[in-house]
This record gives sequence, structure tokens and C-alpha cells, in this order.
Amino acid sequence: MSENLARKLIASRLVSGDMRPGAEIALKMDQALLQDVLGTLVMLELEAMGIERVATNPSVQYIDHGLVQSDEVNADAHLFLKSACERFGIVYSGPGNGISHPVHMERFGVPGQSMVGSDSHTPAAGSLGMLAIGAGGIEVALAMAGEPLFLTMPEIWGVELTGALPDWVSAKDVILEMLRRHGVSGATNTIIEYYGPGLCCLSAMDRHVIANMGSELGATSSVFPSDEATRRFMQARGREADWVPLAADAGCAYDRHETIDLSTLEPLIARPQSPDNVVPVTEAAGEPIYQAYIGSSANPGYRDFAVVADILDGRTAAEGVSLDINPSSRQVLDALVQTGKLGAFIRSGARLHQAGCNGCIGMGQAPASGRNSLRTVPRNFPGRSGTREDSVFLSSPETAAASALSGVITDPRTLEMAYPKIAEPETMRVNDAGFIFPKPGVRPALYQTKHTPTLPDFDAFPDEFTVPVLLRLGSNISTDDIIPAGNVLPFWSNVFETAKYAFAQIDGSYPERATEESRGHAIVAAKNYGQGSSRENAALVPRLLGLRLVIAESFARIHWQNLASFGVLPLTIDAAAGIDAGDTIQIEAVRKQLAAGPSVAATVVSSSGKTRQMTFQHALSPRQIEIMLQGGVINWVKAQSSGTDQRRSA
Repeated sequence: MSENLARKLIASRLVSGDMRPGAEIALKMDQALLQDVLGTLVMLELEAMGIERVATNPSVQYIDHGLVQSDEVNADAHLFLKSACERFGIVYSGPGNGISHPVHMERFGVPGQSMVGSDSHTPAAGSLGMLAIGAGGIEVALAMAGEPLFLTMPEIWGVELTGALPDWVSAKDVILEMLRRHGVSGATNTIIEYYGPGLCCLSAMDRHVIANMGSELGATSSVFPSDEATRRFMQARGREADWVPLAADAGCAYDRHETIDLSTLEPLIARPQSPDNVVPVTEAAGEPIYQAYIGSSANPGYRDFAVVADILDGRTAAEGVSLDINPSSRQVLDALVQTGKLGAFIRSGARLHQAGCNGCIGMGQAPASGRNSLRTVPRNFPGRSGTREDSVFLSSPETAAASALSGVITDPRTLEMAYPKIAEPETMRVNDAGFIFPKPGVRPALYQTKHTPTLPDFDAFPDEFTVPVLLRLGSNISTDDIIPAGNVLPFWSNVFETAKYAFAQIDGSYPERATEESRGHAIVAAKNYGQGSSRENAALVPRLLGLRLVIAESFARIHWQNLASFGVLPLTIDAAAGIDAGDTIQIEAVRKQLAAGPSVAATVVSSSGKTRQMTFQHALSPRQIEIMLQGGVINWVKAQSSGTDQRRSA
């Protein structure tokens, strides 16, 4: 029987479960990827679980988010993570090495292997033919401890690419076209598999751009075949021995299918404040810009910078435009130096920043209030740039460069020059500067400060509860809305400090009101609650503040999993419009109801005193129910290791 590539990869790592869309499956994870601001929690979770040494190999901890050292907080976190890597047997990639996703692809990616990462853009490694999945840190910690990764078996969505990209159109326009067609939740619980003759014009790093931003569609992962383009990528980095060819079988079937004729695409741009607010650049042309920002995990390849350098060569950015160049890795920066491209940036008046995530996550390069910032980053959620009243557009490097020269959003096809044809260097120099590899037998104590306190203990889930609704929210609430990035980012390793900022962009009174509510509380939302980043503190921190229940019309995959993993009950309802802030929700016999099936009966009392009986739905597996009832994964692991039942009423 012929199979698509995604199902082949899943079958090769399947530990248990039925590969039927919607069923729970368990997968063996070969590798693990951690980034710093969420890796701190993973390390604390490994310590709380009593893990001696991790099982995934390699496991790599990257310092790429918290690079701005305006006080001791980030520097202390770096030392904490270095000590944790030595303690648990993890590779440490220090500050300056670059963004986790392209660096991991350069150094450690292997076609056919599986990887879990504490970052929602982990599926970027699917560009090499890996099965790469983003998850909450607690799930990553379990996988690193040798447990399988549990997830809902996704549908496989085949996207056939035909034709060839026209001049001035690049990989970013391909994924923006997908977002234009399907929106930010259009690929929930799917793996997008790209194939077809159009692949011949996409390099491995072009594919990285597309796979990276599959996360903005809500996809579980994205997968490309491992072919000649993959081999060339690995050969240039001295890693051809790790290359294996991988492809779908001829005549295989997909659960969903569509075709993109690359030759019909034009430059696209996502208007504020969602990655799916996509229009042709021609529709936005002429709008003034304050900033043009080149870089991030969404456009991290040598080509993405070199094409901008050629566009800028001999020209300068328009007056009043901040042209920010954000190298993705030390390796790419070295290649730009070796090929003479870096000088064009300097001569153009650009600002050159250190290799890392930086402005993409609001760590530096925050734009002025209310001014248009044109960025090659993956997300433009409100406030993510570090500026509360931001106005961020997402575009290709070509569009960003053309706009930087003119001072207004510009279709790059209007430039009076030939389109630069960029070939990646045949050799991309690799060195181990900034890497520390684990040493057998070395297991130091964790370097903990007040900024990395031990995680709190949580009680088991109560068998009955009555809680007020503190927040009534709309659709597409992101984890950036729940736990902000920007200047809050350095505090993410300290859940007690982070709690002060929960929902700050939506309702600044939430932390105080939640703390004052001794019974616990509920949150109600519309569609796609918890989209975006995999940050588990978006579930952990509200739980610390007393969150017991979230009711939504639908959830983003990772956040839904994170809620259950920290002892919060996620329920769905077709239309949540009948429940408002100030209402009270009562649920009895929780264990009996969850065990009986997907329906959960509740009593809802409005603020005016009107009582209604309502029925909600849950999609939790028996394993997830057990974890949630015990108060979360850490309690569950401790119970498994001690052989005792930790369940008790709160």
C-alpha cells in the first residue's frame, strides 16, 4: 500500500495508538530542542521529576530569546541553563550562536528523525524531512525523560507545488498565500506535506521558511521530502553522511489536498494584526513605514539576507526609516562576511544586531507607537513587537528591502534593477564556538537565583467546584495576549513574577481579581483560544492564579494540551456567547462525568441570578484525564514513580 511521507514518518516512530485522524497516538522522540525563556521551565520540571540524564540525543538548549542584558536577569538565566545542561546531559548553545531553528537545522537536523521542541516553530525542521513537533515544555520534559510524546493523530494535508516562482516572489509569499487561503486555524490537527515539481525551485532554507510558518496556520507540523536540495544543504555544512533520501510513495493518498501553482503568485503582505490578514503588496503600496526589519526564524537563510544586500548595494535607506538587520546565526553572519555582502548593509545605513530572535519576540528593535513596521518575522500579534500600540506588517525580504529604500510599502517588482539571483556558498563554515557539549559523569547542582525559583506545588483537581467567570474573550486569543513577551520576557522563568503580567494587554486587573477569588475561576473564549507560541506559562501562570476551567468554541492544539498538563479543564461548546464575565459555573461529579464520555453537564448562574443547565464537551484521552485530575504532569510523574495515587479533593 502506498503511503505519504508524513504517515511513513509517524509509523516509524509510533509507540502506541491507532493512526486514525482524531485518535491519540504516542511517538518516540529522537531529538529535543529548547529555547532559553521556556527552557528554564523545562529544566525546573526535569529537576522536579527527579530525572538524572535525558534520553533524547541530541538535546540542545539554545540561548536566542533573552539576549538583552540590561540587568542581571538574563545573564543569571544563561548561567542557570548552562548548569542544567551539564546536569542533565544537554548540548548548550550560548548567546550569539543564533536562533534555535536554523542553527539546529545547520548542526543537528537529520532526515527521518523525530524531534520535539519547546517552541511552536519547531516544525521548521520538517524542511529537512524530519518529523518535528512543537509542544509545551512539560511535554518536552517528559519526552526528554524517555517518555513518548502523545498527540492527536493529525490529518495529512497534501499540498502539490507546481510551476516556478516568478522574479521578486519568494518562499515567504508561498506561506502567506496559504495563510490568505486558510487563516490562522485552517490547519489545526493536520500535518502539511509539500510535494510536486515546484519543489525544484525551493532550497532547503526556502522550505524552512514555509515549514516554520505552518505554525501560524495551526498545523501540528509541516513536512518536505529529503531530496537533492536537502543533500546539497547538508553537504555544504560537512554533514552529507547524515543525509538519507525520503519521499512519499507514488500514487499515495491524502486526507486533504490542494495545489499551488507557484508561477501565479505575486508579492504578498500580512497587514496588522494577524498573520492571515494577507493582501497583495499592491493593495498596501504607498503606506509609510517607520521600520524595515530583516531576519528571524521565518526568513533565516543566507539567501534571505544576501538578496537584501544586493537590493541595497549602492543605495541608502529612506530618511526616517530604521533598517534593522537581524542575522539568524553566527554561521550565516560569517558567510555574509566571506561573500562581501555585509558591507552593503553597513553602507546603506542599516543597524546590525546580534544573531538571535531579538525584535521578533520584542527583545529590542521595538517600533515607535502607531508607526508601521515592516518585518520578515512570522507573527504580528498585537504588542508582540514590544510596543503595545504597534502596527506590524509581515512580508518577504524583497518587499522589506524595496520599502526601506522608498520609505513606503513598495512592490519590489517596481524596482529598476534585475532580480538578484542568489546561490548559497558551496561551503558554509562550521565551528564549535559558543557550544558546550555534555561530559560523562559531570552532574553539578543547578545554578539557581531568585529569578529561577522552584516550581509551585499544585493540588489535585476537585471533584466538584463552583467558580466565577473572570474573563469573557473573543476569537484568536494568542499566548502573547495571555503572557506578554517584550519587557516581560526575562521574567518568564519566574512564574510568580510573570503572574503580575497575565492578560495585561486585555485586562490589567485580572491578576489581582484572580488572586482575590479563593474559589478559583474560569475563562470563556470563542474560537482558536491559545493560538501562537507554545509558551506553557500561558497555562501555568493562570493556574497559579487559580484558573480551574477554560470554556472555548475551539482551542489551539498546544495550548489545549498545556492546560490539561497543568490541571486546568479545557471544555468546548458550539457557541460560547451565552456565558458572560460575572456568571458562575458549577460542575459536580467531575471524575464520573469525564470517565463516562465526552459530555460534561454544568449549571451556569448569570450575574442576574438566572440559572441554566448547559452541556459542554471535552476531547481528553483517559491518559490526559488522569494527568489533569492529579493536578498536572509533575504530580502524575511523582505518583507513577512512587506507585501511589496522588488524587485528592482540593
